[in-house]
Amino acid sequence: MIQVQGLSKRYARHVAVNNISFSVEKGDIVGFLGPNGAGKTTTMRILTCFMPPTEGKATVAGYDVFEKPHEVKKHIGYLPEAPPLYPEMSVEDYLTFVARLKNVPVADVKSRTEQVMERCACADVRNRLISKLSKGYRQRVGLAQAIIHNPDVLILDEPTSGLDPKQINETRELIKSLAGEHTIILSTHILPEVEAVCQKVIIINKGRLVATDSVENLKTRAGVGSAIQVQIDTAGEAEAFIVRQRLEQVAGVSKVLDRGASGSRFVFEIESLEGRNARADIARAVVHAGWNLLELKSSTLTLEEVFLELTGSHTPPPPVATPAAATGVAQ
Repeated sequence: MIQVQGLSKRYARHVAVNNISFSVEKGDIVGFLGPNGAGKTTTMRILTCFMPPTEGKATVAGYDVFEKPHEVKKHIGYLPEAPPLYPEMSVEDYLTFVARLKNVPVADVKSRTEQVMERCACADVRNRLISKLSKGYRQRVGLAQAIIHNPDVLILDEPTSGLDPKQINETRELIKSLAGEHTIILSTHILPEVEAVCQKVIIINKGRLVATDSVENLKTRAGVGSAIQVQIDTAGEAEAFIVRQRLEQVAGVSKVLDRGASGSRFVFEIESLEGRNARADIARAVVHAGWNLLELKSSTLTLEEVFLELTGSHTPPPPVATPAAATGVAQ
């Protein structure tokens, strides 16, 4: 549904987007992540035909964004961070106007306007001026205008900005309900939102693509060693120190970290070398030493930890991708 190949955007000496490539399949919800200034908004503006790329190619719903921008715009719904609203209009009048602007058949304008107001929970303010609405309601109206023409692709920039927790949950459920029917790119700084809604994540840093993978694969440290959490019942801190030393000697273990204690129960996080599964050896080492093994489970990074790991250094790390997505990583 969306294909990006070698996309770059330069402003004089500044490179906002640097040779990125990725694809988004029909019906997917994809989280588009990166620090401030990484190039997310620039990429979305190119995909929505607000600006041309300097180099590369991008197609949306089969249409080239440079050669056929009018066709692309017919097939996308766009919600920028600041919703494009007319404050002097009422909600219903504004959505009716947008429906006509986006070529919704005249016979369907009223019914379609009613549908999106109900779906985006803003029907109760249909007669109020947009200038009198709270930020949360303005965000809902912005989402309604993005879907009113039933587009193939939705590009959403911070769609839950300004909403209270209840409204955030409602908006997340709405976005999830649109999956399959629409292809969605979701840009947000709220990483739990990505975990809750998205099947795939694209991460860029300083204009370069650094990861494109499923949420679960990124959280289980695709491309690096795995982590195991172990809880052991010992005789106290002195013995816990011995436990840690013993665990560090297990073949395939690269690091052992203390993760807290409760009475005689101590928790360790053990990082194993890439390609090694040390769980069986760890369990045997604990049992043979005479300690009580209370728990042993795989430990995954949070998406926030993965994000910081991939974008925290000055030099972008090597791309992380599944084999199927490997062609979507810029070299």
